[in-house]
Amino acid sequence: MEEKQKIRSFHDLIVWQRAVDFTVKIYTVTKNFPREEMYGLTSQIRRASVSIPSNIAEGQARNTKSAFANHLDIALGSAAELETQLTIALKIGYLQQSEYENLTTNLVEITRMLYGLLNKVRPKP
Repeated sequence: MEEKQKIRSFHDLIVWQRAVDFTVKIYTVTKNFPREEMYGLTSQIRRASVSIPSNIAEGQARNTKSAFANHLDIALGSAAELETQLTIALKIGYLQQSEYENLTTNLVEITRMLYGLLNKVRPKP
């Protein structure tokens, strides 16, 4: 049986790694958005995506389970915000259906991983 590796840093968290890779995808996709959206929807989408791995990192670095859980909650909120923004981008024609489906599939996977980690970290009543 394989022994579980000890998490020494947020870099070791697969959910953080996936969230960083996802954020890079978001930046690539939003480069094609209209220039007039640079300070509107493009900025909102990018900030929400950056918030996910950033909050995972900050929470893990705090070294208390309650702080980590709080930051995971914030990351989950950012994921919901981002899903909403991607839906708007699809509806106004900034995203193709295939791009939207690919991004939301990745985002749902990250969200599930966040919930799984949160259930392990959150103090039990």
